[in-house]
Formats: sequence, C-alpha cells, structure tokens
Amino acid sequence: MRKLWKVLGGLVLALVVLVGIGLATAWAPDRDVDSLKARWAPPPSQFVELMGMQVHLRDEGPRDEGHDQAAQHAMPIVLLHGTSASLHTWDGWADVLRGDRRVIRMDLPGFGLTGPMPDGDYRVAHYVQFVVALMDKLGVRQAVVAGNSFGGNLAWKLAVDHPERVGRLVLVDAAGYPHDPKSMPIGFKIAQVSWLRPVLANVLPRSMIESSVRNVYGDPSRIMPELIDRYFELTLRAGNRQALGERFRQSPGGEHAAQIPRVKQPTLILWGGQDRLIPPDNADRFQHDIAGSRLVMFDGLGHVPHEEAPAATVAAVRSFLAQ
Repeated sequence: MRKLWKVLGGLVLALVVLVGIGLATAWAPDRDVDSLKARWAPPPSQFVELMGMQVHLRDEGPRDEGHDQAAQHAMPIVLLHGTSASLHTWDGWADVLRGDRRVIRMDLPGFGLTGPMPDGDYRVAHYVQFVVALMDKLGVRQAVVAGNSFGGNLAWKLAVDHPERVGRLVLVDAAGYPHDPKSMPIGFKIAQVSWLRPVLANVLPRSMIESSVRNVYGDPSRIMPELIDRYFELTLRAGNRQALGERFRQSPGGEHAAQIPRVKQPTLILWGGQDRLIPPDNADRFQHDIAGSRLVMFDGLGHVPHEEAPAATVAAVRSFLAQ
C-alpha cells in the first residue's frame, strides 16, 4: 500500500510540474500600449484623440479630393478590419492604393493599439458612430468604405445609416447574416465562454493564436512568424481580451440582416472560396440582396483574402474603383 501511495504521489507531483510548466509557457499578462508602439506603430502611424481614446491610425496618400469628376474617382478609401485584427491587415492594399488616393485605416476600438471603448459599448451602432466621428475628425465628407468580417458588417451598416458618407462599398467576407461556421478559430470560441475569461486575462498560449490564424487562411503556408507575432502581441494590449468577449456578447451576428437590402451604393463583394468562418453562401446572399452588386470569388483563399493575397484582391478593387 505504501508503495502504491508513493507511485500516486509521484504521478500527482509530475502532473503538477507539467501544469506549472504549461502555465509558465503560456503566461501572458496584459502589455501597456507604450511597450508595443515601437514595433507596431512606426511612421506613418499616428494617434488621434477621439471619444476618450487614443486611436491608432494611418492616413496616407494624396489629399487633393474635391468636387470635380476626376476627384470623385479618387475619393478617400476607409479600411475597416475584422475581429481581433488591426490596421496592419490592410498593408498590401495600402501599398497599392495610396499612390493615387487617400487611404485611411485604423485599429478599431477593442483591438490593436487603440484598445477598449472607455464606456464599454461594443454595439455595431456605437462602432458606426465611431467611424463617422473619425471621418469628421479627418475632414472626410465621403469615402469608399471597405470592410472585412466584422468590419464588413460595420461598413454596410454605415452605408445604410449614413448613406451620404459612403460613395462606394467593398465587402470582404463580411458579416451580416446569421450563419453556421464550418470551423471557428479556437480563440473566438473561448472568448465567448464567460467563465473562461478570467483565466485568459493572464494566460494566452502563442500556439492558440497560431491555430486561430491558420484557421482563417485558405493556404496556411502563407503564414509567416511575424504575422503570428502581430496577432499575438496586439491581443495582449491592455483591455483587448476583455473587449473581445464583450464584442461577441453585444454584437451578435445577423442582428441587422433585414437592413442589408437598403444598401444602395455601388458595391463590390470579395470572398474567399475556402472561408470556413463565414462560408461563401453568404456572398451569394449579399449579391442577391444588394441591387447591382458585383461578386468576385477567390477559390483558394480563406476568410481574410485581402491579407492572404493582397495583390490579387486589390486588383479587383482597383478595377471596381475605375468604373
């Protein structure tokens, strides 16, 4: 019996050691924004005060938009990222578009270096107010608005609520309809389990972030270590993990779907044929409900086609904007 207890004690001790090693490896407390700026906010990044936040943004390209026909074809483009992403997701598009038009992208509240909403309001309507306020702050009367995933939901809702501010619309694997994901990133699953949030406040395995990013790519071989670094480190920005859970809770998918047919702006719909989070049948629904919209499907790409294959996807955007 004494030998049995000794064996069991050894197993328990081994288990405790393994758990301790696991926690030590995954231990990842919040990081203050200043510690992240050097790597993730070099020029042309800037921070502007808005709605009680220091909003991280990049505002690039010519500022000569006006009232003549040529200027209308070069109206600014505002880029809205998806859940748990950042303005960096649009790097490839910005590199191409800023040559002949003003390109504005920001870390939406709750994500990236901007951090959480001071009032804790993560409803879609509040995000719409934020984008309008930022456009006002930057002196942008009207823009082409492009959005991916949650940012796509925000983009079309902005077009419905403030049609005078949106000249054209680009939806990239946009949220909007109730849908059943074929697969969901593990980080998103955990963020929606309220009792796990206190644990995740200080624990975040980098492997979990890598798994989540691989889940939304059509071709995971395109994923480089720096990409994982970016998603991982910006998730650690103080307040972002708590905000993610609230974003899911306060902005349930499909709540405003009945308004989608009210979109009247010229609309381009881009979709990854391998999107397992918001499957391609949602693209068909957007095309059906938005009169005159155009759909371009990228068969080998996933949920973030603008990030996965920027050259191919921005080419479709440039063609659309030239019309």
